Amino acid sequence: MTRARIFFTGVGGQGTLTATTLLARTALDAGLPVTSGEIHGMAQRGGVVESTLLVGGYKSAIIAPGEADVILGFELLETLRALPMLKRGGFVVGNSEALQPVGVCLGRECYPPLEAVLETAKGFAAQVVLVPCISLAEQAGTAKAANTVLLGAAAACGALPFSVADLTRSIEKYLKPKLVDVNLKALALGAEAAKAGQAA
Repeated sequence: MTRARIFFTGVGGQGTLTATTLLARTALDAGLPVTSGEIHGMAQRGGVVESTLLVGGYKSAIIAPGEADVILGFELLETLRALPMLKRGGFVVGNSEALQPVGVCLGRECYPPLEAVLETAKGFAAQVVLVPCISLAEQAGTAKAANTVLLGAAAACGALPFSVADLTRSIEKYLKPKLVDVNLKALALGAEAAKAGQAA
């Protein structure tokens, strides 16, 4: 049986919970038992959103520090903050583009450079894949599909117990018809970025 503990982190408005639900449905369609939970859910736009997805028969939706097989980071700083959740040798797949918090925009705080986040992540993970999710989503047709770009990258690099084809079926089955085409494009662009080594 395929087993995986996946920790999602991002900020409000990025579709973190939508991505969690889509993966949960993909697992159920594959006949895999799944447990999911929100840690800080439904945050206001810009607030932290964290969720968990445990595939393969876990009884609790809780992931303790050092237990996650995969971190899916929808925002660069939140990916950095979530690294202690990862087990040694796990996967980090994240958005390389920042959504700067208010404190940074006002000049009160500093945002870490991409290179520093990447180096820190490499100290925790066996594999780190960072892709420009927002830019690729805009290429697909809307920045709102950045979450699907990230899922495509994660599936393509082997971080998920599902293939890009599995996610394609889920998008076609579960998303509103008007959202299917743009999300399929976003999924493909994310997968191509991960495979082509465009990841940071």
